[in-house]
Amino acid sequence: MLARIPALKRGVGARPYSVATQAKLQRSLLYVPSSNERMLQKSLSSPSDAIIYDLEDSVAPNEKDRARIALLGFLQGQSPERAARTFVRLNAIDTPQFVDDITTVLKWPHLQGIVMPKIHSAEHLDKVASYVPEGRPLSIIASIESARGLWDVGHIAGWKAGQGAGNKVTVSSLLFAAEDYCADTHIIRTKTRQELLYPRSQMATAAKAFGIQCIDMISCVENAKKLDGWELVRAAKIVSQMAHSRASATGAFGLDASGSGDVEMIDAPMLKQAEATIAKAKAAGLKIPNV
Repeated sequence: MLARIPALKRGVGARPYSVATQAKLQRSLLYVPSSNERMLQKSLSSPSDAIIYDLEDSVAPNEKDRARIALLGFLQGQSPERAARTFVRLNAIDTPQFVDDITTVLKWPHLQGIVMPKIHSAEHLDKVASYVPEGRPLSIIASIESARGLWDVGHIAGWKAGQGAGNKVTVSSLLFAAEDYCADTHIIRTKTRQELLYPRSQMATAAKAFGIQCIDMISCVENAKKLDGWELVRAAKIVSQMAHSRASATGAFGLDASGSGDVEMIDAPMLKQAEATIAKAKAAGLKIPNV
């Protein structure tokens, strides 16, 4: 069960409930080791939705200080236009590197977002925000990697920075670190990943409740060539025909989307799903079929 949101008496703020979705998609995240100069330069040609310059797991312990300095120099050479796609993954707040990480990367004035690993509670977000200068906007992708983090995921998703320093810091997304979660909970991950359905469902629900994104691990999809946009065609037909149906004072209608004679009843909930599909397609820059 999700931790109850009303228990926000702990001193942390709470953002309002929202089912709105963000316009900017984060479908593909490219992690780049900040200790590797060649990869830093190569990242500039990547079409990924977001580039995450890593100071954590992909950097050896004895390379972290050098990587931090190298990354700042690299970022300072980038144009402000790249900022919307640029994130930096810092070391966790309980590591010796955290303070140096956050104070260093904030020296790049255009930085808009960071990835924070091992967020176990909303109080962790308070600590991150305390290092951000007052009035500076910064979005956090909060990585859930433990049973404790999952238990508090409702408060993490609904977190809002308090007054004073960090009052423009927000949580933009939840990220599920499946391998770290399995290590923490001693869950054995199988090929079906059915054992991860519970944490995934909890995170997706918490994210949706507060209108933020939820990011999962990459999965292999068999027969991907069959994903030909049929769902978008179906969604467009639903929206179009519902408009005609309402014009004739009809609340629901039958749809034979495939032309096979298999008619399904379309009502208001299915219209909402279709509209959500079209919104995602528009955010991805896809052409909406005229049906």
